[in-house]
Amino acid sequence: MRKRYTVVLSEPERARLHTLIGQGAGPARALTHARILLKANQGEAGPGWTDQVIADALEVHPATVARVRQHYATTGLDAALYAKPPQREYRRKLDGEQEARLVAL
Repeated sequence: MRKRYTVVLSEPERARLHTLIGQGAGPARALTHARILLKANQGEAGPGWTDQVIADALEVHPATVARVRQHYATTGLDAALYAKPPQREYRRKLDGEQEARLVAL
């Protein structure tokens, strides 16, 4: 079956992903997504594994692999690695005076 979103990493992108994984320090989600992208790479230096093989090797759901491919193909490397910050703003339940009173208790 032909994949709808293909991953073809450039040499600087591959180097960046290898550095990120090699350091081992960072969000677990970013490290997993970096591994997914390296295995899904269909360029000349990539193995081009199928979604199911990647999912089995990295112990993630095949839908996760497909979603990471899609994010990379449509929005780029940074969007595929890191989660976007929430855009929702939460209304405060207490104002400053009420919070100070609560702390004083």
